[in-house]
Amino acid sequence: MFFNADKCKVMHVGYHNRNASFELNGQSIQQVISEKDLGVHLVSSLKPSKQCAEAARKGNWILGLIKRHFSFLDKDIVVRLFKQLVRPHLEYAVQEWSPYFSKDKQLIENVQRRATRLISWLRDLPYEDRLKRLGLTSMELRRIRGDLIQVFKIVHGLDGLSFDYFFEFSNVITNRGHSLKLRGKRSRLDVRKHFFSQRVINEWNSLPENVVSSPSVNSFFKNSLDLFFKNCGRVL
Repeated sequence: MFFNADKCKVMHVGYHNRNASFELNGQSIQQVISEKDLGVHLVSSLKPSKQCAEAARKGNWILGLIKRHFSFLDKDIVVRLFKQLVRPHLEYAVQEWSPYFSKDKQLIENVQRRATRLISWLRDLPYEDRLKRLGLTSMELRRIRGDLIQVFKIVHGLDGLSFDYFFEFSNVITNRGHSLKLRGKRSRLDVRKHFFSQRVINEWNSLPENVVSSPSVNSFFKNSLDLFFKNCGRVL
């Protein structure tokens, strides 16, 4: 297989990286600090801020189109347009870049906040009340839900991903909780602590047995998870 050196790039990651130079067929490979791969912006610091800004920009751009091209916006129209045209940009591959800085979380949440204000008779209500009226939840809870769905698929071998690559089962014997608890690992850096396989541990281990042992994803796990959130008062 032949590689085009002009299309190859090097990104150095890590505080103690020596930033070595690389060559391909005698040609130096360009060094970058940011690159877009499969629709996700990656930076050398591995922080998600740039991807959050790009996702929010796309979401706000589409909301602007909706506001300019629809003369009548009622509850059903706004919710449908938001779910089909805007929210996919805010959740695309979010397991890889889920925000953990408050400013990034707020940036994503503000897109949904703006969408709920498109409905004139809801505009003056607090954000939480608007979500209840529209049957929506916060974007942060949506991300947690998406993470848990992905964990369920990996644990039960439904996604073609290796369980051992992401997790290992806890060897602590206890009568509390469910039988599929995962073992958390110590993390020195925030980037590692908020990585997918680390941030989901506590959320997954807190689920009841009937949720994690659901026979399928769509028919049982999602419904059981939503009911668990509702009983815990986490659904707005």
